[in-house]
Amino acid sequence: MNIYKNKTVLITGGTGTFGQAFAKSLLNNNKVKKVIIFSRDELKQSEMALKFPISKYPKIRFFIGDVRDIDRLKIAFNEVDYIVHAAALKQVPTVEYNPFEAIKTNIIGSQNIIEASWANNVKRIVALSTDKACSPLNLYGATKLSTEKLFINSSSIKSKQTNFSVVRYGNVMGSRGSIFDIIKKNKKSRFNLTDKRMTRFHIKLQDAIEMVHYTFDKLRGGEILIPKIPSIKILDLVETVYGNNYNVTGIRSGEKIHESLITHSESYMSYENKKYYLIGNPVRLDVIKKNFRKVKKQFSYSSERNLFLTKKQISSEIKDLFKK
Repeated sequence: MNIYKNKTVLITGGTGTFGQAFAKSLLNNNKVKKVIIFSRDELKQSEMALKFPISKYPKIRFFIGDVRDIDRLKIAFNEVDYIVHAAALKQVPTVEYNPFEAIKTNIIGSQNIIEASWANNVKRIVALSTDKACSPLNLYGATKLSTEKLFINSSSIKSKQTNFSVVRYGNVMGSRGSIFDIIKKNKKSRFNLTDKRMTRFHIKLQDAIEMVHYTFDKLRGGEILIPKIPSIKILDLVETVYGNNYNVTGIRSGEKIHESLITHSESYMSYENKKYYLIGNPVRLDVIKKNFRKVKKQFSYSSERNLFLTKKQISSEIKDLFKK
């Protein structure tokens, strides 16, 4: 990947599932100059350092800090070329119960990253978003929608050289706190299913990583990139693991039956190619039209109306996950 040749890449929230996997993909690229893990948890950093010993990975660095602290960000971003912004409070029930903590991390923290990037002339930033940002019902989704707006509109400020892009996707197989992770941790007990009708988008971790690589390589800022991915019926997933050994408990606060990745309203500025959809910035249409075509009018992209994995496919998908 020549896009990272002689480049220093920093990952906020770098000790998370995505951050560690993305860091590994960079460290396996001998052209990258340096990979910096930025996070506030020293325990997770020490555990990650054992997985990535400096003797084997001499290009990795660990930086303790919080996205709420703009002064620390300005120091961390010194001589950084690219940033992947993965740090966030993500657990829906936790965010609902601690709303302003999520605002301070997910919204104010994102604005801090923007300002610290401008101060250091960072070239490119890709922020990770979620299907919950699309017509948000819960506060987590609302904070992620706010992050998207902050990043996309910051790319329109011509006096600044930093370009900002967003990738928006659904549940990541095996990531901490995902439905797969919850089922893995509770597979020996009776499962609590909130509603039998629920559907969710599903993406493999490697595909999420490839999305970010693609964004750095092909896009130029002001866009939201969305993958073409299958859906899962949560009932099929639960029955594959538990059979009939589950309870139906009712929907939690802030929970949706189905998720969306593109609304009707967003479709007017949406494009597609073979692998991705893209919500474009009107200023950047010349770049978009080279690689994408316009979607149909009144298009929307919902986990309810999508290609679903069969139970056999689900069983195959989770087989390796439960071995870990």
